Amino acid sequence: MADSVAILGAGNIGRAIAEGLVAAGSRAPADIHVTRRHADRLEDLAERGFRVSADNAAAVTACDTVVIAVQPQHLDDVLMEIAAALDSGRHLLVSVVSGAGIAAIRRHVGPDVAVVRAMPNTAVALRESMTCLAAEPAHAGALDRVADLFAAVGATLVVDEEHMVPATALCACGVAFFLRAVRAACQGGIEIGFHPEEALQMAAQTALGAAALVRDQGRHPEREIDSVTTPRGCTIAGLNEMEHRGFSSAFIKGITTSAVKAESLYAGD
Repeated sequence: MADSVAILGAGNIGRAIAEGLVAAGSRAPADIHVTRRHADRLEDLAERGFRVSADNAAAVTACDTVVIAVQPQHLDDVLMEIAAALDSGRHLLVSVVSGAGIAAIRRHVGPDVAVVRAMPNTAVALRESMTCLAAEPAHAGALDRVADLFAAVGATLVVDEEHMVPATALCACGVAFFLRAVRAACQGGIEIGFHPEEALQMAAQTALGAAALVRDQGRHPEREIDSVTTPRGCTIAGLNEMEHRGFSSAFIKGITTSAVKAESLYAGD
């Protein structure tokens, strides 16, 4: 039987994890305890069978896996609140808090509790997340358990902890970057004659298909680009115009700027 999961902090990502695990069939709603300071805002989850409350320590006591999904400024308070309830022989602590290093977490929970950092994105609710994971070498077994948990809601990749902040820029912030590209494609579609709802459907599905070509066939994007690019054709004309306008360099610069900003925000950890 799957272990029970406490998700402390039902903001966008915490709620998405809860809903994604249930949608995947990995957990039943009754196996997931979701907390929020204002528990009345979780009534819709309660109606669907999730256990909800405002008591973080009680949720930890009731569950085996603890996912901390609060905002960074609330992390220390939550860790102090649950520290006494954590049992190193039972609990697995997973932090999806951006930039919070394992060392910073250990200052509150001690040296023995298994701690894994995870960085999913909001597509976790649709079981399409890219989740990066990191842990200390002594907790490789815990890392495997967390990989199994998030594999139900998307793809996972184990990285060195030093790469968790860059992973935030590429995967978590990246959702917004790719959505901006879809929006731009939609606007282009409107300009060439489609109604907005038609252009959005066409742009979104085309983006989904393009990503699937790379993901499912393991091919480099340029190989797929070459397959639809012909001499003097309309595709190469459009691609060259985008590059003249700085499309690739702007996209790359956006990712690197987000990574630098994230590093500066969490340098203290």
